[in-house]
Amino acid sequence: MALSMSRYMILLCLLTVVGCRETDETKGSEKPNIVFILVDDLSKEWVSHYGAEDIETPNVDKLAESGMTFHNFYSMPQCTPTRLSFLTAEYPFSHGWVNHWDVPRWGGGAHYDEKLNPTLIPKIKEAGYKTAIAGKWQIDDFRVEPDALTKIGFDEYCMWTGWEEGIPASAERYQNPYLFSGKSASHTYSNAFGPDIFTKFITDFIEESKDEPFFVYYPMVLTHTPFVNTPDEQAPNKLGKHKAMVRYTDKITGQIVEALEKAKVRDNTIIVWTTDNGTTGQVSGRLNGRMVKGGKGGTKESGINQPFIVSWPSHIKPGHETEALIDITDLLPTFVDLVNPASLPDHSKLGGRSFKNLLTGVSIDSERSWILGMGGKNNARLTEEGVENQYVYRDRVLRDKRFKLCISTNGSPEAFYDLKEDPSEDKNLLGILEGQEQKMSYKKLMEVAAQFPKEDNEPKYEPNAAQEWDVAVTAESKVWKKNN
Repeated sequence: MALSMSRYMILLCLLTVVGCRETDETKGSEKPNIVFILVDDLSKEWVSHYGAEDIETPNVDKLAESGMTFHNFYSMPQCTPTRLSFLTAEYPFSHGWVNHWDVPRWGGGAHYDEKLNPTLIPKIKEAGYKTAIAGKWQIDDFRVEPDALTKIGFDEYCMWTGWEEGIPASAERYQNPYLFSGKSASHTYSNAFGPDIFTKFITDFIEESKDEPFFVYYPMVLTHTPFVNTPDEQAPNKLGKHKAMVRYTDKITGQIVEALEKAKVRDNTIIVWTTDNGTTGQVSGRLNGRMVKGGKGGTKESGINQPFIVSWPSHIKPGHETEALIDITDLLPTFVDLVNPASLPDHSKLGGRSFKNLLTGVSIDSERSWILGMGGKNNARLTEEGVENQYVYRDRVLRDKRFKLCISTNGSPEAFYDLKEDPSEDKNLLGILEGQEQKMSYKKLMEVAAQFPKEDNEPKYEPNAAQEWDVAVTAESKVWKKNN
């Protein structure tokens, strides 16, 4: 029987409404792209959005103003512990890389062993994502493991090799950089600036991948020493070169945002911008009215409390600021929770916690009541047992939104600070705690510290075959750990 005109119109309207609803739901469930930018050796005293007075970082500031600014994000104070904590979502006392160890330079069979310290990056690939990385790695020797990045879960890569022992050219990451791309043998890129090559690789990847979900990890080589001039500036001294490097980092940030806009994927791309540890101690900068010496290698706030910005235009309202507590172990669990939640391991099996609900507006806070930083300036050491840490129990720092507890290498509390009243950490409150708030915070943080292992794990890896450039075990290294 033929439909009457009125019934036909009603059915047409219903189909139109359903069709619109399906389109909206499909759009709402579209998987977000993720771009994770990890700057090397830079803290808040060099980001004007956070109150830095000796520099302007307009592109980073604009990124922050477009999304969410975090004020309580902890990294580790050194390169290797931070990077391994990101990849494993575990703390150094668990994954074992408590101190810095530059694999291609010092060898010893050491490397990041994804079998013993698995990463969650394959969970992102399982969700249908294309993956890419560019910049600094340094936790594998690509001469020994040319497939290291593929095994971890990256489809494409363009990396500084790290300083490979026996190859002087490999020390260069800036002018005439020595790079590894997997498409040819590592070699020097003459008359080029390393950060430009990495950035072009990423912006090209964004354009090529714009029609499918993608994940980009950009661990920059900037702003790590050596201090260098950039293509934009020629400076006469260390401080001038450092400022030029910061400004170039800001420029690159703007270029990546521009590439996302050009590819028409900016609205549904999550950009996370942070740094691996504090600024080198060779420079100081003024932050909100006080002079701050670079805190790299130390557990003062300038060494471990880093700038942390998340921009996601389709979900996060501009200009949002939060005191929520997060640390470096939380990032990969959050990324996986956003793109492949069914594959996320139970929280009890990870050190990190997802803060997805904070980003999506389901919650106004993270699930954390504390965050952790640990470690110091010292490198690990090669012994007959392999790479070992400096201490059996490395110093640990815990904080809540106001107070900070420092535990020494003997496991005893050595300092307690009120960061609201004493941001420079000048007044140790141990022994003079006053008021219920101080006493309760101290008690709770001590209870958390008591749950940690009494000894740190040593770096966990199955040694790679010895190479001719490996460092020899010395008599000094045999006894180095004896009284620690």
